[in-house]
Amino acid sequence: MSFFSSSNLATAKTVLSAAASVAATAMVVRSVASDLLPSELRSYITNGIHSMFWRFSSEITLVIDEFDGLLNNQIYEAAETYLGAKISPNTRRLKVSKPETDTTFALTMERNESLTDVFRSMKFNWVLVCRQVESRGFHNPRDLNATMKSEVRSLELTFNKKHKDMVLQTYLPYILNEAKSMKQATKALKIFTVDYQNMYGNISDAWVGMKLDHPATFDTLAMERGAKEFVMRDLERFVKRKEYYRRVGKAWKRGYLLYGPPGTGKSSLIAAMANYLKFDVYDLELTELNANSELRRLLIAMANRSILVVEDIDCTVEFHDRRAEARAASGHNNDRQVTLSGLLNFIDGLWSSCGDERIIVFTTNHKDKLDPALLRPGRMDVHIHMSYCTPCGFRQLASNYLGIKEHSLFEKIEEEMQKTQVTPAEVAEQLLKSSHIETSLEQLIDFMRKKKETQKLEAKKKEQEAKEEQQRKEIDDGGKGEKVDSDDNNNEKKSITT
Repeated sequence: MSFFSSSNLATAKTVLSAAASVAATAMVVRSVASDLLPSELRSYITNGIHSMFWRFSSEITLVIDEFDGLLNNQIYEAAETYLGAKISPNTRRLKVSKPETDTTFALTMERNESLTDVFRSMKFNWVLVCRQVESRGFHNPRDLNATMKSEVRSLELTFNKKHKDMVLQTYLPYILNEAKSMKQATKALKIFTVDYQNMYGNISDAWVGMKLDHPATFDTLAMERGAKEFVMRDLERFVKRKEYYRRVGKAWKRGYLLYGPPGTGKSSLIAAMANYLKFDVYDLELTELNANSELRRLLIAMANRSILVVEDIDCTVEFHDRRAEARAASGHNNDRQVTLSGLLNFIDGLWSSCGDERIIVFTTNHKDKLDPALLRPGRMDVHIHMSYCTPCGFRQLASNYLGIKEHSLFEKIEEEMQKTQVTPAEVAEQLLKSSHIETSLEQLIDFMRKKKETQKLEAKKKEQEAKEEQQRKEIDDGGKGEKVDSDDNNNEKKSITT
């Protein structure tokens, strides 16, 4: 028994000694090769060995470089974002960053770390490969501190060969869409205004932005519940229908007209839409523009997934293109102004295809003053009436400002509200005046009663003015009628005399 044990032990020692000798020899060879052989030859030999092994393997590897020439590789950026949310508890090294445009920290893989992702019950292995390149002629745009060295990064995706078509047609497009949604969800919103000093410089500098931190959401809007739900469903349907818009031959955009008295929450609704979709807002003041060419330049410079806002469209520019011929006949110069046709050409003409996934919002206090050409579907697809405060809107404001859902004074307030035209802004102002709930509600009741009396007096005054105006017209018409009769008698006498 001891003989066999001694024999087995000797054999094990022999094997271990041989393995150690081979390993040592390999290390010496690798060290010598690293010192003596050019990097190109070393890479060629390594690739040859890998190729020999992979020839008998059932797996395939896709290499996704960080850059495609001098341009960023969209697939690499999307995969980096996507894999940041797939990091497992076993991962030991991570990179963390916070881009200025995001609201949360971003986690990414560290160099040479691997990660396994499961998609449709299939496993996909990812590895972040980094290598240093020593060349004066090479420069990684993201490696700003590089002089003679620069790091080249790539992601290697390994999977079974039989899944190649599914990866290219389904898995990678899925990663692109997921990364897009993830970036959109963490993006810090901005509001942009026109930088007129750079209007004719670099087109990307035509707009200047700052952080949009407006707190309005659909949960806090003082609107009827049905109206809010309709707008949210419409927005959700719009962002999901890219292929549908392309199939029917329409530009991927949607127009909203918000109309109603001042103080009814038009700007708050726009902010809620931006927060809901995570879209940036571009605020355009048409009165500052001198020509349609300037308008086109600004609209082209807008980013996709954004909201263009033109407030008080009835007051900004005098859109009366239907009288253009008359103005031309009278010598009026129409070259240096923004025209209705110029605006419509971007909203619904050939220029409307310059940009995707855009929402255009016009606001007005007087819908009846707008040209019908601007209001038709395809231009302003959805018309939303922002009305005076309703009982439903009041209850939302009471919840926002006072933190209450019910109160004994609610019934009295809602009765007064049915008889008085009061805006949500006015109601909110009254609720802000006191930190005591009872006092705030009583002040609101007093305010509405006083306003109701004022509105009655104004209505009587307008009625009286209308009567007086009617009487003046009747008097004027009567005088004209007598004059006409007198003229007819004279003509009759003349005819008789003749």
